[in-house]
Amino acid sequence: MEAIKQTVAQNMGFGDKAHTLVPESQQFALEQTPDLSGKVAVVTGGSEGIGYGATHTLLTHNIAKVFILSVSKDVIDGAVDAIKQEMGEAAAKKVVWLQCDMSNWSQVVETGNIIQKQTDRLDILINNAARGIMSYQVTDYGVDRHMAVNHMGHVILTSHLLGLLKSTARKGDTVRIANQASNAHQAAPGDTKFASLDELNQDLGPNGQYGRSKLASILYSRYLARHLTKEHPNILVNATHPGFVDTKMSTQDIHEPYPLGGYAMSVGMAPLKKNIMQGAVSIVFAATATKESGQYICPPAVPESGNSLAQDEQLGEQLMKLTIDVIKEKTYKDSVEKGCPFQAY
Repeated sequence: MEAIKQTVAQNMGFGDKAHTLVPESQQFALEQTPDLSGKVAVVTGGSEGIGYGATHTLLTHNIAKVFILSVSKDVIDGAVDAIKQEMGEAAAKKVVWLQCDMSNWSQVVETGNIIQKQTDRLDILINNAARGIMSYQVTDYGVDRHMAVNHMGHVILTSHLLGLLKSTARKGDTVRIANQASNAHQAAPGDTKFASLDELNQDLGPNGQYGRSKLASILYSRYLARHLTKEHPNILVNATHPGFVDTKMSTQDIHEPYPLGGYAMSVGMAPLKKNIMQGAVSIVFAATATKESGQYICPPAVPESGNSLAQDEQLGEQLMKLTIDVIKEKTYKDSVEKGCPFQAY
C-alpha cells in the first residue's frame, strides 16, 4: 500500500492531494519555498512548462534576479507578459531573458559568459531544458541530440558558471544546482556503458534515447556531489523527477515519434497529469530548500535510489570522461585551441 501511495504521489495530479500521500518528512509545497531575497538564479527552459512553474515560484518568493534561457523569443515574451499580469511590472523587471539553444554549444558558452558579466553571484542553477520523447537525431556536432541537449549542453553551461557558483559559496551562502531527470531513466538500455561516441549515436528508439539522457542527469548530479560538493560543501547538487506533467512534451511533441499512439498520453492520460506548478515541486525543493547533495528527488521531496545504473559510480565517472572528451573534440577550435580550460568541477 505504501508503495502505491508513493507512486501516486510522485507521478499523478489529483488536485493537490497526491503529494500528501507520502510521509510528512517527505512533503513539500511551493508555498514552503524559503525567502529568496538577494539571491540570483538561472533556469534553462524557464519560460514554459515545468521551467515556468519554477520561475514563477522563484519570483513569488522574492528572488532578486532570474536569468531565463530559452530557444524561442515568442515563448519568453508570453512568459514575461504573464508575469506582468500576475505579479506586476517589478517582478517582470527581475527577469533577464537570454536566447540559447542547448544543442548549440558555442551559444551555450556565450550565454554563460554573458551571465558572468551581468551578476556577481549565482545561488541557484536549474538545468531543466530538454528534448522529450522524440525520434533519434544528431546535432551539427554529430552527437545524439538527446544527449547533446539534455546532458552535454548543461554540463557546458554549468562548467562556465562554476566560478560564480564557487565564489557565492565561499561567502558562506548555500548554492544549489538542480538537474531535471526522470523516472524514464529506467528505459536506458541495461548494457549502457558510455564507452564511446559510437555507442551514444546508436538509435535506441524514442524512449531509450530520452531515458539514457535522463540517466545521465542523475549520474552527473551524483558525480558533482562526489567531487564539487566534497571541495565546496556549500554547493549542493541533486537530480529530480517531476512526475507525469501536462506540458508541451506530453501533449504535442509525443506525436512526433508516435503519431497515433501518442494520443494515449496526450489525451487518454490527461485526467491523471499534474499541472506545471505541481510538476515544479521537486525541482523547486532541490533548488531552494534541500540540505543534502547527491540525491535523486521524486515529488514532492522523496529521495529515491533510482535503478542500478543510476547508482553506479563507475558508470558516472565513465559518462563524464566521455562527455569531456566529446565536448573537447567537437569544440576544439572554439575552446581548447583558444586556451579554454574545461573544468567539470
